[in-house]
Amino acid sequence: MSLTIPFSDRAHAGRALAERLASEGPWDDALVLALPRGGVPMAYEAASRLGLELDILLVRKLGLPGHAELAMGAIASGAVRVMNEDIVHYAHVSTATVDAVAERELQELQRRERVYRGERPPPSVRGRPVILIDDGLATGATMRAAIEAAKLLGAAQVIVAVPVGAQDTVEQLRRQADRVICLFSPQDLVAVGYWYQDFGQTSDREVQELLQQAWSANRTNNYGERQA
Repeated sequence: MSLTIPFSDRAHAGRALAERLASEGPWDDALVLALPRGGVPMAYEAASRLGLELDILLVRKLGLPGHAELAMGAIASGAVRVMNEDIVHYAHVSTATVDAVAERELQELQRRERVYRGERPPPSVRGRPVILIDDGLATGATMRAAIEAAKLLGAAQVIVAVPVGAQDTVEQLRRQADRVICLFSPQDLVAVGYWYQDFGQTSDREVQELLQQAWSANRTNNYGERQA
């Protein structure tokens, strides 16, 4: 039996996610935070359709040495570190190795913060519902770090919204987030990219352009509200 791939690309997944979010609202004063880079195109689509503010929350996976695609943990803005202790213990990864990987990823996180945000200050999170969007969940390490970061920033509620996620991971995140919205949660995920016809890497330039479009639209809307 052949599997029909549900999403043509990330933008298509973002539109589908927006429809689901719209049916589960209202989302008054909610802030959409995308996890760059892959989460930005779909978060842009969702935020635009729901009329919500869009920003980013930087998260970096801590790849297992020799198997970088396997997350032994993740770091997020705000000095948040979340570890998959089972993987660390199974692979016998030393504390020094974890720290070295974390330091390298921290440098990349800070680089992206400068490239994507420039001089723009971080968004106001305290007291607001936050919708965290990424292109999928495998181990969930990066999303767990994002949830903790959002909580530390004072989010009133933390909602995870993804097009696809491994069933076990989705269930684990339900215990950490206030709500998890996932369009497809297969028992055997295989890989997030299998659920997209086009899962090419999102570039820094694409992230910059989408964020600038969203921020420009938000400034225009706010100006119109002040003039009303």
